Amino acid sequence: MRKGAGIRAMLSAMEVIFEVRESEEGGYTARAPGHSIVAEAETWEALRENVREAAALHFKDAPARPTLIRLHL
Repeated sequence: MRKGAGIRAMLSAMEVIFEVRESEEGGYTARAPGHSIVAEAETWEALRENVREAAALHFKDAPARPTLIRLHL
């Protein structure tokens, strides 16, 4: 294996997991432990979209972006 190839393979399968909680006021709040990413929305569908957008902005200048985003309620 070439030097650095394992790192590239690991980065290409990057996964970000969001912990989702229902807000007392209604809607949802999602936080990604280990990253400073937070998203909120009134509906589950809107939350999924907001999480994708927040993750894209967070990793905008990073050498690798997540290929998988999971939401855990």
